[in-house]
Amino acid sequence: MTTVAGKPAIGSVAARLERLPHSRWHVKVRFLIGAVTFFEAFDQLLAASALPVLTKEWHLSTGQATFAVTSASIGMLVGALAAGWLGDRVGRVRTVALGVVVTGVASLAVAFSGSIETFSVFRFAQGLGIGGVVPVAATYINEIARSDKRGRFVLLYEMIFPAGLAAATLLAVWVVPAFGWRAMFLVGALPVVIGAMLPRHVAESPRWLLARGRTAEAEEAITRIEAEVARATSAELPPPAPSADDPEETSGGRLGDLFRGRYLRRTAVLSGLWFVAYYVNHGISTWLPSLYTREFGLDLTTALVYTLLSNVTGLLGTFVVAMLIDRIGRRPALVGAFVGTVLSLAVLALAGATSGGQVALFASCTTFFLYAINAGLYLYSPELYPTRNRAKGAAFGGLWNRFGVILGPVAVGAVIGAGGSLALVFAQLAVVGAVGAVIAWFAVETKGRTLEELNA
Repeated sequence: MTTVAGKPAIGSVAARLERLPHSRWHVKVRFLIGAVTFFEAFDQLLAASALPVLTKEWHLSTGQATFAVTSASIGMLVGALAAGWLGDRVGRVRTVALGVVVTGVASLAVAFSGSIETFSVFRFAQGLGIGGVVPVAATYINEIARSDKRGRFVLLYEMIFPAGLAAATLLAVWVVPAFGWRAMFLVGALPVVIGAMLPRHVAESPRWLLARGRTAEAEEAITRIEAEVARATSAELPPPAPSADDPEETSGGRLGDLFRGRYLRRTAVLSGLWFVAYYVNHGISTWLPSLYTREFGLDLTTALVYTLLSNVTGLLGTFVVAMLIDRIGRRPALVGAFVGTVLSLAVLALAGATSGGQVALFASCTTFFLYAINAGLYLYSPELYPTRNRAKGAAFGGLWNRFGVILGPVAVGAVIGAGGSLALVFAQLAVVGAVGAVIAWFAVETKGRTLEELNA
């Protein structure tokens, strides 16, 4: 980018973003996008918290219960595909705002459903929004972060997702026994307000605007951001580092580009990592409240408290990886977290999962590592693709995590329904996790490099 409306552009968009010091502007954007992500996570786990009550109220079979918790995941799969295209076509912020509104309205509909069929249909609709918001929001946060601290910046934002999961479980401990499961979904409708406000308070990604050939709007966006940062820091911004113009094409990217040249390996590795991580994660987390009540005879409140413990350790795992990933790199962090996941599950498999407390302890160790993996992948996915295809690439990974989200609970439900032991449940999850560790070994390292350098 050399001139804009007759005036010279000072450096490339990438260089101008790279020179920005951390400021209140970054905090504001991370908070607003984070609030959206918080409620998406909150809404995602609502069915698991409501399942023990729904099973009794509607006399659900194991198959019906499985369908109830996976219907949203099927919606997320479809939503991820649609949002990837929309995010690269109409913009990151607009796509996120639309997904949040869909999620909130559908949550309201779920609250008034009268049967497992209508519950599942509206959960599918809710999944459309959730599946679309999360990868595109992560793409946006990646595009405004500096390369030298991108890992920490993105992952501290990503902590909001496990915080939303923990909040859903914490609220369920109090709300579900006192007010019933419908009240949880009424709370889940709140983000509609945030979605409506988002486009007015968050500037569109300058990198995306430039990639779409909207040079004047890119200049306007980056100038607005620079002005806010300068006001927030009360200091003159440092000059941009010398660089060539942004190496981006103004043509729209194609889905097929994800499977050509160097991107074929990146897409294959990323798809495998997303599938394994979410297969294991949801295979265990979706069924935990029901396992505690059904297998160990725990009351609902105790079951939800044990589930909350797992979510809290997951939040801690996300924080730890945020502090380390810019130092040790993406590949070592992912490999190490997968190994930790396998070891935790292997202990449960070998010990036989004989008590609720034992399962709660090692399930919490498992989620410590799993949440670190999941957050790491939301950082890693957008790094691997050029701006014109970045949302598609991130969302395609999200497509495979939806397959994992669907098949993990189905596989666990099948083992339980067939009378299999809990040791067998945890053993098969450990084996799948071991496959993830092998795949992670072939991941491309992205530490410390700008998005443009990675995709030049």
